[in-house]
Amino acid sequence: MRISIKIILSSILMLFTLPGFAQPDFDNIEIRTLQVRDNIYMLVGAGGNITVQLGDDGILIVDTQYAEMSEKILAALHELSDGALRYIINTHVHGDHVGGNVNLARAGATVSGGNMSRDVSGQTAAIIAHESVLLRLTTAPAENRIESDGWPSSAYYEGKKDLYFNGEGIRIMHQPRAHTDGDSIIFFRKSDVISTGDVYRTDAYPFIDMANGGTIQGFLDAAQSIIDQIIPEYGQDGGTLVIPGHGRLSDVGDVLNWREMLTVIRDRVKDMKDRGMSLEAVLEDRPSRDYDVRYGNPERFLTALYQTL
Repeated sequence: MRISIKIILSSILMLFTLPGFAQPDFDNIEIRTLQVRDNIYMLVGAGGNITVQLGDDGILIVDTQYAEMSEKILAALHELSDGALRYIINTHVHGDHVGGNVNLARAGATVSGGNMSRDVSGQTAAIIAHESVLLRLTTAPAENRIESDGWPSSAYYEGKKDLYFNGEGIRIMHQPRAHTDGDSIIFFRKSDVISTGDVYRTDAYPFIDMANGGTIQGFLDAAQSIIDQIIPEYGQDGGTLVIPGHGRLSDVGDVLNWREMLTVIRDRVKDMKDRGMSLEAVLEDRPSRDYDVRYGNPERFLTALYQTL
């Protein structure tokens, strides 16, 4: 029980910090911009990767990193386009993905009146997320709660939400009980790009945030959901491109490797647990040893995996 309480308290503290890492030195971090497709870009800085879609209608972004990075993010967006920031989509509730919501939303403006109008009716960009993100942001402890301008202004509660912007269909799909209970992946259909948030990453083991509804089975289901949307380029790298929550730009092979890693380690830990091994014994045996060189320290992942089986 002592371990469970420790993990839960740790998860709560991580709600508004970068999961698993010390707070970065924001002054020394710059935004790097990678063009993914003609009008799709990936911004890398502190916290989660930001996906940017540009066009005549303005700018749409997925996630906002930390509040301390907002000026640098806005400068990077201005270098890409003179258009207004119209939409922010949040993939989940963690602070390294929603911390800049208030600053960036206030720097944008909402468009109303459908496709025939460009009249600005709101003072901020619209924020879209699953309703669990809204619930957790509005019920966070007062000392950690962000201002209401950073809350989702359009929260969906069913399996998906569709948006048409810059001449492109955008599908936002809920991934239940994976990294958290409010994860979304975003599929830019014309550009053939998927933005995943932290249900997929290339730089570390997954963070199963048990305090916010995360489970290993949800991660596996999310990996399959991403793969189901991908059309590969036969015989070579390419096809549908995937922007992870953290790490490098990916394609189907990378996501398949991620799903395989999750499956193999899940099956090993399940077998150990079914044979009556304690969590301490599992951690000592290190069933992830052949993946640790790539993904790093597995203790937090193995602990949450064991407890959510």
